[in-house]
Amino acid sequence: MIYFDEAMRVLLANKIRTLLTITGLIIGVGAVIAIQVLGNGMSGAVQGILGGLADNSFSIIPNGQQGDFRKAQVRLRDIVAIKNTVPNISEALPLAITRQVVHAGHGHSPATVATASQQRWAKAEFAYGRNFTADEVAQRGAVCLLSDKIYQRLFPKGGDPTGTSIHVADKRYIIVGVMSPPKAGVLNIQLGGDVSLPYTTYMRDLLQGHPLNGASFYVSDIPTMPQTEVAVVREMKRLHKNAAGIQYFTFDKKTFNQAIGGIFGALTFVVSLIGAVSLLVAGIGIMNIMLVSVTERTREIGIRKAIGARQGQILMQFFIEALVLCGLGCGIGLIIGLGIGFAVDQLAIVKLTGTAPNVPWIQATLIAVIFASVVTIAFGLYPAFRAARLDPIEALRYE
Repeated sequence: MIYFDEAMRVLLANKIRTLLTITGLIIGVGAVIAIQVLGNGMSGAVQGILGGLADNSFSIIPNGQQGDFRKAQVRLRDIVAIKNTVPNISEALPLAITRQVVHAGHGHSPATVATASQQRWAKAEFAYGRNFTADEVAQRGAVCLLSDKIYQRLFPKGGDPTGTSIHVADKRYIIVGVMSPPKAGVLNIQLGGDVSLPYTTYMRDLLQGHPLNGASFYVSDIPTMPQTEVAVVREMKRLHKNAAGIQYFTFDKKTFNQAIGGIFGALTFVVSLIGAVSLLVAGIGIMNIMLVSVTERTREIGIRKAIGARQGQILMQFFIEALVLCGLGCGIGLIIGLGIGFAVDQLAIVKLTGTAPNVPWIQATLIAVIFASVVTIAFGLYPAFRAARLDPIEALRYE
């Protein structure tokens, strides 16, 4: 406690110098922590949006960068064969989407029309109506589901539209359900097409010789889904045995989350390294100021040693001063960094995505403590050792 009181007395006696010394540390720690909070926040927000994907589904698409893309196109007979031969698949359906003009009464709007089944790869509630029934899918029913976005366009006055009809191209479909709006946010991200048709109906009415985009599969046992994905790719290649070297991608909720986490993690790491440069400069500044302090207090050190102060006591005194400097800088930087990150999370990320990410308080605090410890040890020990090793006679002769 005596060392701490003495350190505070010395630092408060030189307020301007103390403030300028810790400014670089405040900026560096604040920037690094704010970047960490924002990186984690944005990653968590995007993963929260993708949390609407079903846990038991995955899709397969051809690699668009391969030589002859057409040789790897997914065919309906491939999907049927895979469902019958690969274990753990409860349902398989073609993945296709097209743009059409949709008419409802006197209103019309361009929309994306996509395939769907009784199982849904996006977990969304219904604002009105219900999902497709198994019979509607099997019998190619002339029914459809609307997203909230297209519902707002076609029915601006609101109300329950189920039971009424829309026209897609020259075909008429009865609305059986309307999806609930996505989480409130400026981005208003929607998973799926504007209009969903039973995939059997889509194949009959809209495919018309156009290639499929891919296929979606639903599994019975979620933990073994990675092995199922590998088996599906292997079977797809076997079914295209005349096309050498064809490639496919599979993606699911876990893959999306890992990709998003990896991207934001890499960006956060790179930007944090840039912010860490200011910490290095701040550490050098602290060492420089401590060396100046040792020089200014050389006669004081000589007097203390002459009246019996040991080297360890002198070393501890100057080390505590460096520790207080680093603690003040990192503490203030921690508060500023968390404040900036939390404000941007609440004022920007939440409004953009409609998802409130968790602020990594413990991680940010650990970063501040680690930086304070490293800077103190790396740049505070040398001035303290130098002060402790001064010869008392030479110190008394100083000035």
